[in-house]
Parts: sequence; C-alpha cells; structure tokens
Amino acid sequence: MVQIVFIDSEGRRRDAQVSEGLSLMEGALANRIPGIDGDCGGACACATCHVYVEPEWLARLEPPSELEINMLKMAVEPKPNSRLACQIRATPALEGLTVRTPISQY
Repeated sequence: MVQIVFIDSEGRRRDAQVSEGLSLMEGALANRIPGIDGDCGGACACATCHVYVEPEWLARLEPPSELEINMLKMAVEPKPNSRLACQIRATPALEGLTVRTPISQY
C-alpha cells in the first residue's frame, strides 16, 4: 500500500492507502475521497479526476501523455501542476505524494 495525501479546496487533508499499481483515481474512489469523480472510469476521456500535484512531487512523476495534456484543457482552472489522477499509478516511490483537488470538476 502507498499512502497518498489528498487535500481539498478548503484545506482538509485526507490520507488514503492505495494499492500499488492502482491509479490515484481508483484509490481515491475506493477511499471515498471527495472531489474525485472519475466519470470515465480511468480511460483518460474526461477531466473529472483532475488534481494539482504539489510542486516538489512533479519531477518524480512520469510526464503526461499527449492525450492527458489535451484532456486537461477541459479541466476547471488547469495549472502547470495539473494532472489527471487516473494517469498516475501508485508506486512505492510515491509514498506520501500530496495532491490537491480543485474547487470543482465541472
């Protein structure tokens, strides 16, 4: 299990244990993290699992694919540290990864 920290738009922190190999979106849904909808089920076909990755973690992630970059254009208030949680897999190297959820996914 990999501990992932989700912080909502109001600053509330929720720690989630995510099984290694699952996406952050899958882990968020399993842990009932508010603010992660995952409407497409992880197919990178919507932007309802949009998160802001804390800057110190960005270099540790695989770069986003062209598909993810294009899908992020549909997200609410995308920023340079925006990612889709469905495209980030939990690995031991990401223990303690901190992401923030936007005020809205729509």
